[in-house]
Amino acid sequence: MSVNNTTHEPQHGPLAGFTVGVTAARRADELGTLLTRRGAAVLHAPALRIVPLADDSELLATTKQLIDDAPDVVIATTAIGFRGWVEAADGWGLGEALLARLQHVELLARGPKVKGAIRAAGLTEEWSPTSESMAEVLDRLLAEGVADRRIAIQLHGEPLPGFVEALRAGGAEVIGVPVYRWMPPEDIAPLDRLIDATLSRGVDALAFTSAPAAASLLSRAEERGLLPDLLATLSHDVLAACVGPVTALPLQAHGIDTVQPDRFRLGPLVQLICRELPGRARTLPVAGRSVEIRGHAVVVDGELRPVPPAGMSLLRALVRRPGWVVSRADLLRALPGSGRDEHAVETAMARLRTSLGAPNLIQTVVKRGYRLALDPAADTKYADV
Repeated sequence: MSVNNTTHEPQHGPLAGFTVGVTAARRADELGTLLTRRGAAVLHAPALRIVPLADDSELLATTKQLIDDAPDVVIATTAIGFRGWVEAADGWGLGEALLARLQHVELLARGPKVKGAIRAAGLTEEWSPTSESMAEVLDRLLAEGVADRRIAIQLHGEPLPGFVEALRAGGAEVIGVPVYRWMPPEDIAPLDRLIDATLSRGVDALAFTSAPAAASLLSRAEERGLLPDLLATLSHDVLAACVGPVTALPLQAHGIDTVQPDRFRLGPLVQLICRELPGRARTLPVAGRSVEIRGHAVVVDGELRPVPPAGMSLLRALVRRPGWVVSRADLLRALPGSGRDEHAVETAMARLRTSLGAPNLIQTVVKRGYRLALDPAADTKYADV
């Protein structure tokens, strides 16, 4: 006996139909690949660039100081930063002296990647926090007592709120090791395009992997007079996904709610986005079908149907008033750059119906406009989509 199975298994990735903006300068390709494998369209715009300091006099002077006058504690915060420091010292002919000095200090590593870099240099860390949090490092140091101790910390461009101040308040001498600096991107145009796409809802989420990148995006928006609009968009329409709590600080300082994975890694960040974006999509029963509204596509009974931007604008206007008639004039206002000719609505509506593959999802109400053919038993409350 055959069984009619009406369950529609999705044949697409969890992020299909969504666009994610990537602000990373480093490991952007890796993050982009993880997102595209799950179906997302990716818009990459590096919000900053990393400038190595191999020729920087400040790093050279600090390295010599630490070799000549050994610190009690050295804190390594990032793998790329620790490797860059050792490579710069090698270039100055100080590599062996630096490693010899580090063999006899209390060497702390913020996380497993830094531990790998330390061990690759032939050294062994004394301790690393399970949380990969600088707050846990601080707690350990303060519990040990830091009075009259010299503590060197490898800086990595991200804010360490209260960290240095707490050590100094405890009586420590703190020495910063500036291995690289964050600078604005050489080409600002991609960042401007990402900001514009965010404001027009051309992206559904922004992924941040460093606090300086988040700060740079906000700063550029402010320079263009767009910061209030950007903050409003990130507060209501576009998901701000951060790799960890430190990365989220510049956004939270402006009142933006962010989401963060439990483990501060790219993989968990992508998994989080895979949960969050589909969870924010609106699903409605329309003309006997299940219709899920995504960023630039619609899932009809489990089948992904890409929709042009003009069509998505019309569909969102209809979904905001599900089951209600929306006039051509209102739909014309929803169309970006359409002018005053209501014929543009008819043209865009015809293309939308074709994209959906089910023309009866949208009904024409003669002389009045259009309505979404919402099933009678459906909840017809207004919703922002």
